[in-house]
Amino acid sequence: MKAENEQALNFIKPHTGLAKMTRRELLKRSAAIGGSLIVGTGFIAGSSASWAMELKSLSPDTMATLVQMARDIYPHDSMGDEIYAAAVKGHDDKAAEDADFKAMLEAGVESLNAAAKQMGHASYLDTGWEAERTEILKSIESDTFFQTMRGGLVVGLYNQEAVWAALGYEGSSYEKGGYLNRGFDDIKWL
Repeated sequence: MKAENEQALNFIKPHTGLAKMTRRELLKRSAAIGGSLIVGTGFIAGSSASWAMELKSLSPDTMATLVQMARDIYPHDSMGDEIYAAAVKGHDDKAAEDADFKAMLEAGVESLNAAAKQMGHASYLDTGWEAERTEILKSIESDTFFQTMRGGLVVGLYNQEAVWAALGYEGSSYEKGGYLNRGFDDIKWL
C-alpha cells in the first residue's frame, strides 16, 4: 500500500530534480498551512491531498491566486478547488508557450496583491473575506487581465462534466433524440 501511495504522488514531482514528496510530507504541509491549497515547488495541491497539479510555467503562488480569483469570479460553494484549478490550468499551459501572456498574468496577480496590501492584507490569498476580494476584483474589472481570466473561465469552468452534474445539466441530448421528446421542460430548479 505504501508503494502505491508514493507512486500515486509521483505526478506532483517537480521537474527541478528534487526528491519526490511522500504522502506523509504532503499531509504535513497541508496541516501546517491550514488553507485549502498547498503550494510547493512546481506544483499546487488541495489540502485534502486528493488532487494535485504539476505546473509548467507559472509559480505555485501565482496559480493559487488564479484559482482563488476563479472561485471569486464564479463562486459555487458545492465545487471543490480542483474544479477551479482545472479551469485555470489552460492559462499555465498557454503561459509556457507565450512569454507575453505569462507576463500579463504575473502582473495581474501582482496588481491583486498590491490592492490587497492597500486594504491591510499580506496578499490577495490572505484576504479572508470574500466581500473584500470581490471589492478588489471590481477595482480591476476593466483590465485586460481580469477580462482574460473571466472570459477563459466561462469555457474552462463550465465545460467540465463534473460541473454539469453539480449544476443539473445532463449534457448534450442530440445523441439521445433531442430535448423535444425528452423532458425539455423538466427543469426543477426554476
